[in-house]
Amino acid sequence: MSLLNAMLGSPIKLEISGRATPIRGLLIDVGPDIIVVNDGSKYLYLPILHIQKLEEDDSSESVTSEGEVEQLFDHTEISYRKTVMNAKGVFTEVCITGTQSLHGYITSIMNEYFVFFSPVHRTVYVSLQHVKIIIPYAPDQTPYYLNRERFPLQPPSITLARTFEQQMKKLVGELVALDLGDNPGKIGLLKSMDNQLVELIGPDGR
Repeated sequence: MSLLNAMLGSPIKLEISGRATPIRGLLIDVGPDIIVVNDGSKYLYLPILHIQKLEEDDSSESVTSEGEVEQLFDHTEISYRKTVMNAKGVFTEVCITGTQSLHGYITSIMNEYFVFFSPVHRTVYVSLQHVKIIIPYAPDQTPYYLNRERFPLQPPSITLARTFEQQMKKLVGELVALDLGDNPGKIGLLKSMDNQLVELIGPDGR
């Protein structure tokens, strides 16, 4: 990561997969599989897997000062998995596509995925490979400014499998929404799971 280490403390502009607009900020930290960017108002933890392009930003829009943004996670020997572990139980925004975000907190972390509780979507199983950005909330903030009593910090009642595919098999016979239900064709009764193929029954019974 010597190329990125040379840019530490510099304003950068980067593009991530699925997002139309670039991200601008100061490069704060670099790990083997994740970087940390301060955009002037919050810290963004970005897995390197989804970075399409990264360059120094010398435009008038570049961020030049960290201001008073509080650093919430420990950056000692930072890595993607350690960042996810640090985020457990912390109110967080998780961007899973270029346009879709979840707001809530991580309740459990398994081998290939984690369980996320959202006041809107309730329990969501998120593949670690799908996460584009992790953004912790300020300590005094909650999603949608709801009372903390609305978010009991407890793991889901369902028994969790080690892998994402095994967890999907546990949900056979349940109503599911894949990719947050953005596509109506990905909402339905999970009938079967065969290797990496999912069989859903839609609302019309097909």
